[in-house]
Parts: sequence; structure tokens; C-alpha cells
Amino acid sequence: MQRRDLLKAATAFAAAGLPVPMALLPTVAGAAKPKPLGKAERFDYAALKGQARALSAQAYKSHQGELPKEVSALNWDQYQAIQYRQDHALWQDDKLRFKAKFFHLGLYFKSPVKMYEIANGQAQELAYDPAMFDYGKSGLKGGKLPKELGFAGFRLNFHTDETRDVAAFLGASYFRAVGGDWQYGLSARGLAIDTGAPTPEEFPNFVAYYLEKPDPASNTLTVYGLLDSPSTTGAYRFIITPGGTLTMDIDAALYPRKVIERLGIAPCTSMYQTGENDRRMAWDWRPEIHDSDGLSMYTGSGEWIWRPVENPRNLRFNAYQDNNPKGFGLLQRDRNFDHYQDDGVFYDRRPSLWVEPKAGWGKGSVQLVEIPTVDETFDNIVAFWSPATKPKAGDELLFGYRLHWGAKMPANPPNAICVATRTGLGGVVGQKRQYFSWRFAVDFAGGDLPLIAGKTEVRAEISVSRGKVEITSARPLDAIRGYRAMFDIVPPDDTTTPIDIRLYLSANGQPMTETWLYQWTPPPKEDRKLF
Repeated sequence: MQRRDLLKAATAFAAAGLPVPMALLPTVAGAAKPKPLGKAERFDYAALKGQARALSAQAYKSHQGELPKEVSALNWDQYQAIQYRQDHALWQDDKLRFKAKFFHLGLYFKSPVKMYEIANGQAQELAYDPAMFDYGKSGLKGGKLPKELGFAGFRLNFHTDETRDVAAFLGASYFRAVGGDWQYGLSARGLAIDTGAPTPEEFPNFVAYYLEKPDPASNTLTVYGLLDSPSTTGAYRFIITPGGTLTMDIDAALYPRKVIERLGIAPCTSMYQTGENDRRMAWDWRPEIHDSDGLSMYTGSGEWIWRPVENPRNLRFNAYQDNNPKGFGLLQRDRNFDHYQDDGVFYDRRPSLWVEPKAGWGKGSVQLVEIPTVDETFDNIVAFWSPATKPKAGDELLFGYRLHWGAKMPANPPNAICVATRTGLGGVVGQKRQYFSWRFAVDFAGGDLPLIAGKTEVRAEISVSRGKVEITSARPLDAIRGYRAMFDIVPPDDTTTPIDIRLYLSANGQPMTETWLYQWTPPPKEDRKLF
């Protein structure tokens, strides 16, 4: 499944970026609990890991092409006409703080997912039941569909607002969640394989979910997932706690079937079309269009790094080497409505996503993939951790981490942070340009910057991989109680070879800001207009 398809479908089920208002969906008289299928069996996480390990010793079996033709052939409007009946939600009448509702198969979602309820240590599979759905104008006749059809995924409601969901698991190993702004945005994945590699990307699927019935007063829900793909199997445990910042405590056990060239742990998948630092695709009336504006990294050595993302002309791949990283994530730092002017999908409310390892991950790299896109329907930014050692058949790989969804992250740089990156043609205003250069204006705020006296020298510490830096300055910016670093880069030749830039501000030799990294690709020679 292509990222475009996944994001398009996810956008629809979230009402163009908003959680689906379930109170408006149809109901029938009398609530009906999802029906059991087969016998209940003992279940715990150890048993799920054993199941994943045993599955990895078997040849991979794809379930593509198994759907009935009438389900597989659903078009966009027909699929959207299928609505889940609220009174058939799992735990609807159990007076719990959570309810679960299931997605129907069809459109882009053609791999069946089995759903289980765990109660008293026993896992009971839940049967697909046409009574769960109102098929509307989809053209489907529920009574004629196979009883073993299965589901496409599920979503969760919390007792504080039963009309909007707090998390949704749908499509391959993708899942999303909201924080206190009740706004969907970027996605996470269970696993990424060969993302941005020369070989085709592999999209592992969650083939079964196990939802553990919580205690009546519990604000936490535990979900287990069984993952399968041609390259690996996996057992996952998600401990989900809604809040102003929703958290997911995740344990993952992977059992490769073969050597995996590029393994992506805790993948974050987002969208960036245009913004203040990259206006290449700025033909829309809205000033900025993105779910995330940068990659934040907290390295094992304690350095905080901010890397603004872009919509590049060609696919870009970068790997940032590290040892036992403290965290990383794709963030939406700019939360000013005026910068987006979107009153439909509200990019200013999109959640950030922070990955916090629970134990040492050893050597590897945070990897960033940026893919060209022409519009906002394409999920074109991916960040993940890739271990230095390539997994091979017979290995058991154990990873524990926490995901934080929302506007506020659990860890923040002690120094000033980058709050804006702007770029444009370089040179001196009022003077004729003799050669091509590119201007960078980078704003920092917070930390100890407000304490700097007017006579204290603040320096922009800049290094570049190629080219010449000129017209450098670092001056106070009262509007944000911070500082602005400004400089031009002159490319050394007419090629489009990327130039890596590193910047931070210092005062009397003391670093005052996080480290700003950027990769600028000079335009082709014919596009270097001097105006």
C-alpha cells in the first residue's frame, strides 16, 4: 500500500483531520455485544511472543486477494458510506472508561485483521457481524458476506468524550492518536523495512489485535498486536493512557525470517508540503501546509538537535549516528493559526510525536527520509531508529519505548530552541547581485537568551560541508525575546550537490541554543536567477 493511499484513507476516517463524531452514527434498538468466535484460550505477552517466534519459522503467507470481489471493489464513496453502529461497540454497556469500534474491510484495506478480547487471562476471538455496520449506499449486502470476513482495524473512545476517538489502528502497521487538542495528524508504525532504500519498501501488517478488558476505574488500556511480513514477525504490547499528552508504552519483540538491510524501529510518518523554509510547492492559498515542521533529536551524549524538514526535489535520505539515544520525534513546533490559515483541518493543532527509549538501544542512527510531494495527501516524511547491526534469521530483537502524542513533549532542550527557519535569495538589498547565494534567517527563543545584556557579544557558530558563508549576523529579536541568526551561503559550483549546515548561538563561548542542522540543495544552474 502506498503512503498516499494510507494517508488519504486515514484522513477520511478522521473527517479530514478530525476524529469521527460517533454520536451521529446510526444505532439500532438494544445494544449488542460483539459475538465470540471459537473457543477462548489462555493469553499473555509471553505466549504472543512464542506465537510470533513460531510464525517466523514458517513461510510468509499473504492474504491479499482473499476478499470477496464486492468488498475489494469498493470505491471511495462506497467505503465511506459504511458506518459502525455505536451500540455495537466493544464494552458499550460495561461501564468502563474505554470503548472500541471496528473498521470494515475494503478500499485500501484489504488485509484481514483478527480481533480478540482478553478477559480474565483468556483471549476470545470476536466474529465479524454485519449487524455491527450500517452499509448505507455502499452497495454491500451484509447478510451475504462471509462470516469469517474479519476487520480492517479499530479505534478507541475514552469516557471524557464519547463522540471523538483518541486512537485508531488502521492499515498495515499504522496507528495514530490525539492529545488535548483532539486533532489527528502524523502517524506511527509498528515497523518500517527498507524505507527510502533502493529496493521496494516493505509494509509489515498487524494481522491480529488483542484488546484487554480494563478495570472499571482504569484510565489505561492494554492492546497487543501480532505483526507479520515477508521479512519478520513481531509481538507488540501497547499500554495506552489518554491525556493532554497521550502516551503509549510499547514493548516489541521481533523475529526476522531473513537479513533485513534497513530496519526502522518506532517509525514516525508525517507530511510536509510547504512552509516558511521551503516554498517550492507554495502554490496553495494557505501560507503553510504540514503536519510536522522538524525532526528533534536528543542524543546519547546529551546534545539537542533540531532539523527542519523539507519537500525536496528528489528523495533525500540522512542518517544521524548515535549511541543509546535519549529520544527523537517529528514535531509541530509552529502552532500559530495565522501561519496556516486552515480552518478545516487545523494544521496548527496537529500533535507532535516523541519517541522515548525505555532502555539503551546501543549503536545505530536516527534516519530521516524526505520524499517529494505535490500536495498534502501524500505522507512524505519518515523518521525512525535503525540499529547498526543488521537483523538476521533466528534473532530475537527486543525494543521498549514510549510514544508521546500532543502539543507538549516530556523532554525539552534546556537552551533556547529554534522557533522559525526562513530562506530566500541572498545578497545585499539595494545592490546589484553579482553571483547567486541563498539567505538563511534562523530564529531562537527561550532558554537564557532573555538574560543576555545588550553589550554581550552573541556569535552565530556556523559550519558547512561545502561553499562559502558570508554576511553573517546574530542580533536580538525583541518580538520573540530571542535572537535571529542570518547568513548567506554561496555554492562552490553549479551542481545540485547538497550542502550540510550546522549552527548554534554562543555568548562568551557558552552555547546558548540547541544545534540547528539543515541540508540545502542548491537549485540547478538555470534556476539561479539573480533578480
